[in-house]
Amino acid sequence: MEEINDNLEAQAADEGAQAAPAGTAAATAEKARGRRTEKIGIVTSDKMQKTVVVRVDRVVKHPVYKRYVRKRAKFMAHNEIDGVAIGDQVRIVETRPLSARKRWRVVEVLRKASK
Repeated sequence: MEEINDNLEAQAADEGAQAAPAGTAAATAEKARGRRTEKIGIVTSDKMQKTVVVRVDRVVKHPVYKRYVRKRAKFMAHNEIDGVAIGDQVRIVETRPLSARKRWRVVEVLRKASK
């Protein structure tokens, strides 16, 4: 009986080692780091070099009054994309700290501002 249990444990260990996909290093690194938060907002300032200020609007339910309230937050985001102007809708993604106030990066321009 003891031999059967040992054999089953050994087979399970072998199957677990074989079932792991080849790109597990990247998958485990992403799990350890976590999924990067993405936000969509409107560019409110582009006066700095390689930095834009993005306003993100969201709607939350008030805990007491149960009415929906609009909340705003401003994020400073690193911008390597040419042609990002005030009023553009952009997607920003969380990144490592780039300066004292910059922890976001512009990934893409979703909609250009109408002139």
